[in-house]
Amino acid sequence: MHKWITFPHREGVCSKQAHADFPQEAIYEREAGRSGFFGPASHFHHQHAPTGWSEWDGELKPRAFDFSDVETATQTSPWAVPHLLHNANCKVRVWKFDKEMSHLVRNADGDELLFIHQGKADLFCDYGHLKVTEGDYVMIPRSTTWRIEPHEPMFVLMIENTDAAYTLPEKGMVGNHAIFDPAVLDVPKIDEAFKAQYSDQSTQVHIKRHGDVSVVTYPFNPLDAIGWHGDLAVVRVNWRDIRPLMSHRYHLPPSAHTTFVGQGFVVCTFVPRPIESDPGALKVPFYHSNDDYDEVLFYHAGDFFSRDNIEAGMVTFHPAGFAHGPHPKAFKAGQEYKKKFTDEVAVMIDTRHALEFSDEAKQVENQQYIYSWQEK
Repeated sequence: MHKWITFPHREGVCSKQAHADFPQEAIYEREAGRSGFFGPASHFHHQHAPTGWSEWDGELKPRAFDFSDVETATQTSPWAVPHLLHNANCKVRVWKFDKEMSHLVRNADGDELLFIHQGKADLFCDYGHLKVTEGDYVMIPRSTTWRIEPHEPMFVLMIENTDAAYTLPEKGMVGNHAIFDPAVLDVPKIDEAFKAQYSDQSTQVHIKRHGDVSVVTYPFNPLDAIGWHGDLAVVRVNWRDIRPLMSHRYHLPPSAHTTFVGQGFVVCTFVPRPIESDPGALKVPFYHSNDDYDEVLFYHAGDFFSRDNIEAGMVTFHPAGFAHGPHPKAFKAGQEYKKKFTDEVAVMIDTRHALEFSDEAKQVENQQYIYSWQEK
């Protein structure tokens, strides 16, 4: 444990409250904070937008990728698709398929979180049968055996929590039932659909460990459980089950929307909500410096109100080390309070350690994204 050096101080012209009632001399606020919005922070008031750069030279820069265009994402096995963004704790991939898996799979490296961007399917696993559809998160504990039978083309975002377990966030003073009640979590069932796939046919299990795949063959289908009990299982929650924290007088930080906690990263979900209504409250995401975390946003659906020219299936990547925030048109619209409600759905992954991006990600990068904050 460590004790931060903290001492509340005010200097020059500044607001009394973060994200609200800015001084007229400087409408641009920038938050510099530690530990991803949980540590000490200062709020600067600037005369110019912190994203108002005219040129950028170097690899540390904001990036945008269109994961819809990743050609190598179409495979019959999730272990055959490449990592797109990754570090020692977190591996991000996309997987597209429309045919029934011919084998079972198991991840011995860590928990797997599937976000169903498109499609509808049946998932069969050690715990039973689960119907999955667009907008579902499906958390698969480490070393669970599973397969998916699609009913329509699938586009799945995969977030591996390497060598660790996913947990739910601590909800503090708002209580255990805020954001989503744990009672909404679904688990697989030993139902008739599960029993129907019992079989004495030879079945392969493709097990991934340290990135390598081993194949184990059984003279039967090992998904043959007749029951189970305990508090470890595959669980599902849909973004529509999430009821976001809101404040009409204060723009809440992204950490308020945490859905799952991994080892060295968090997964947050942005869902439709009313926009702050207080006249002095900031109505778009605030400019902030990524001082400790890389930020990844996967855009699922809706109108992404803080971004221009971003479509569903695209990803933005803002590494630690510089300030970023809304694009100029979004900032201006927020000042004018043109929108009263957001309709965006997005998955955010904030990682404590730097992410690397693969050649497959580079092939679908928008090289002009760095200039998208420039006034048109």
